[in-house]
Amino acid sequence: MLVATERNARRLTAACPQALKLGLAAGMTLADALARVPDLCVEEADPAADARLLLHLSDLALRWSPIVQPDPPDGLLIDIAGCTHLFGSEAALAADAVALLGRNLAVRHAFASTPSAAHALARFPVQASCEMQAIRRLPVAALRLPVEAETALRRAGLKHVGDLADRPTMPLSARFGKQATHALDRLLGRADSRLSPRRPLPALHFARRFAEPIAHVDSVLGAVDGLAAKASRVLEQRHQGGRSFAIRLYRSDGELRDLTIETGRPTRDPALLARLLRERVEALADPLDPGFGFDLIRFAVPATEPLGLLQADLEARGRQGEALSALVDRLSVRHGRERIRRLLPVESHVPERAVRSVPALGEARAEWPPPPTGEPPLRPICLFDPPQPIIVMAEVPDAPPRRFIWRGVNHIVVRAEGPERIAAPWWQKASEGRPTRDYYRVEDEAGRRFWLFRRGLTGREAAHPSWYLHGLFA
Repeated sequence: MLVATERNARRLTAACPQALKLGLAAGMTLADALARVPDLCVEEADPAADARLLLHLSDLALRWSPIVQPDPPDGLLIDIAGCTHLFGSEAALAADAVALLGRNLAVRHAFASTPSAAHALARFPVQASCEMQAIRRLPVAALRLPVEAETALRRAGLKHVGDLADRPTMPLSARFGKQATHALDRLLGRADSRLSPRRPLPALHFARRFAEPIAHVDSVLGAVDGLAAKASRVLEQRHQGGRSFAIRLYRSDGELRDLTIETGRPTRDPALLARLLRERVEALADPLDPGFGFDLIRFAVPATEPLGLLQADLEARGRQGEALSALVDRLSVRHGRERIRRLLPVESHVPERAVRSVPALGEARAEWPPPPTGEPPLRPICLFDPPQPIIVMAEVPDAPPRRFIWRGVNHIVVRAEGPERIAAPWWQKASEGRPTRDYYRVEDEAGRRFWLFRRGLTGREAAHPSWYLHGLFA
């Protein structure tokens, strides 16, 4: 027996078959239960653990259908339309589900044309010649109404769904609330009660079942390669590619193992996917353990993108881009998605905030703004963090630098452009630690170009402004 505090009292939340035979039931107070069975064995309920178990079971149920919805606290709704042929019949599919889930759980199932009807028939089994007749024989508890509404229905002599089915809707809503009529319409199929899958349906998915579980990693990888080749052919027909590929391995004892492959650009090359898959398996912190073997493998492409035929130019620059992308893919798979990163531009006038770091395999895409035609870049690629202090000689306090010393080396400035004034954001003041900066692009006698700035306005923000080297131009 499981107990929890409900409505300011310790109550039973679940009862085993032996307890049910002794007259105990969920909802009964613990004091009443102990009065009937003094040596009752109880445990504290753990709703969080139950929720985690239900989510795990919903993932496991994906072996029977891609559309699975958890139905708390202890139910699963599975849309098996178009899936029964994989098992031979509905009865064979149900037998497979009961055999797997029933190892450690008490399992009841039912088939119906709507999710609400299937849920009700599984919880309240009735004998009937057809589905509608069985639904009409269900108790009003199958509507899953609040205790007050269910009690009111019983007191009014409405004990079965059939007692409500033929009655006008308006009087029922006025007396028992709209929730009662909505639940009745869903149960009878009058209202839409479609499922909301826990996981979004992938653009493509393929599966391979094994009569005997396979327990060798090489055999598993070979089977995945076959599914990847099948997916590649379909993607080629559609002129599409994928950037993410999800592999789910179903162990015969009910354990699941997920593997994910990501690429920097759309692809449908099965050889590339096979190589990345082996890199992924070799980099696993927890080695792939087949246990008693895998009896089902699913290969999914969550989303697809257009991918036409590629033609490299005479200088093979397209192939160089492909080689770089392949290198990024391999490094990301081996060392982790978050370890290999790239920089993206951000709309900000503050140099330190004009860039952000994202995973190299991220979905975000942005191009760096090109410099004006015939002009050098306005901002350098390499920035120092923090900026490097320098000693500057200028003719007047607000004039461009004539020479500066950085790291003990004297640089004579032959060309200078600026200033480009960057002030603090409007919601901050210079006194809060963000003085105005005047930036200059300068070039020394050796042709090296630097990005310098003067920190603070002379006489207003600083008596003697300081100079810094913030970046180097290529």
